[in-house]
Amino acid sequence: MEGRTFVEVMSEKYSPENFPYRRGPGIGVVVVPTAGPQGSPMKDRLNLPSVLVLSGCGIGRSGDQAEIAAFCAHVMELDLSHNKLQDWHEISKIVSNIPNLEFLNLSSNPLAGITLDLNCAEVFSRVRRLVLNNTHVSWETVMQLTREIPELEELFLCLNEYSGVSDSSVACPNLRLLHITDNSLKDWAEVRKFGSMFPSLDTLVMANNNLSSIQDDKDVLQRLFPNLRSINLHNSGLNQWDDIEKLNYFPKLEEVRLQGIPLLQTYTNAERRSLMIAQLPSILLLNGSVVTDSEREDAERFFIRYHLDYPEEELPYRYHSLVTKYGRLEPLAEIDLRPRCHAQVEIHCEETMEKLSIRLDQTVADLKKQLTTVVQLSSNSMRLYYIDRCSAFGPEEMKYNARILHSYSIQDGDEILVVPKTK
Repeated sequence: MEGRTFVEVMSEKYSPENFPYRRGPGIGVVVVPTAGPQGSPMKDRLNLPSVLVLSGCGIGRSGDQAEIAAFCAHVMELDLSHNKLQDWHEISKIVSNIPNLEFLNLSSNPLAGITLDLNCAEVFSRVRRLVLNNTHVSWETVMQLTREIPELEELFLCLNEYSGVSDSSVACPNLRLLHITDNSLKDWAEVRKFGSMFPSLDTLVMANNNLSSIQDDKDVLQRLFPNLRSINLHNSGLNQWDDIEKLNYFPKLEEVRLQGIPLLQTYTNAERRSLMIAQLPSILLLNGSVVTDSEREDAERFFIRYHLDYPEEELPYRYHSLVTKYGRLEPLAEIDLRPRCHAQVEIHCEETMEKLSIRLDQTVADLKKQLTTVVQLSSNSMRLYYIDRCSAFGPEEMKYNARILHSYSIQDGDEILVVPKTK
């Protein structure tokens, strides 16, 4: 077989020269084998942690099982991702000699089309978390493993090109997390099967699967997914608000991740979040952010106002329940908080008065230039005073040429008094 042995790589990486014992508190554990075969590649002692990371090391075989058993009795987590393992028999030799193994990562090993014998499957029974991302392992093999691992709690099956799944006659009763992103599960009829296969499912991560819709009714969803607390449908193909409303039928659902779906593309970011929160009254976390009580109330009020002009037959079901809660709200008044650009003022100079529209984004110096033709004075020959018609105070001299006019809060009807400078 191709590749190095697990024993060779472990001996090399965790030798005292490469992995000093005092690397940090609790990291290294000195393991001295009781006896090893003559000519063994193993050292007299290895500084093995309880978490072994041997990813990308070219491993294709197990090596001597007695040496694995001698050194790995305390190991609880093993990362063998990105190696050359393509034989379940070799993998089982490794796993069977690590009695306390709870976490196993076999991601990106070439396991497509490789048959798993029953005897090999049985040795995985102690594993609690299993990662098979990008292995292209068959769904039949996955089901065989779940049958032999009754205590399995977390299963990762990303990037395996699954377009369909088959039912299993034996449920995996303790699985809480199923991470199955970046596959091709478009039909809800396939997703529905997870409910009967994994009755304790708590978290379902299905991003990047282009799921087209959620087709079951309330009774079916409550029966199939009684414990589902979190669902991730990022970049799915959902394009109907009915699908969002159906998320309310999962009885314990409190976290939803729903970004990049066609339904929400035409809305602004603020509209997306508000409309989603209003549609999902039991959700506590949306796209990773906590939904506060005040945010929910604002979102629900926004939802009512957003649908005010919709025909009665097009109003969503949620609209009617929110109207019962808040009543029929009036549209919010539109208030323009931008600074005014112009004002109509009275220009007074000696005995004359003329009404003039002035730009408020110009400076006092610019205004003086504008007034030269009105009062027949040069810019340097005039003083300007601002008179607020609503103020009890007297005129305010506009003595700073660089000051912008809108800083005076000039309103329509106010006065500008022009006084010639005395020589």
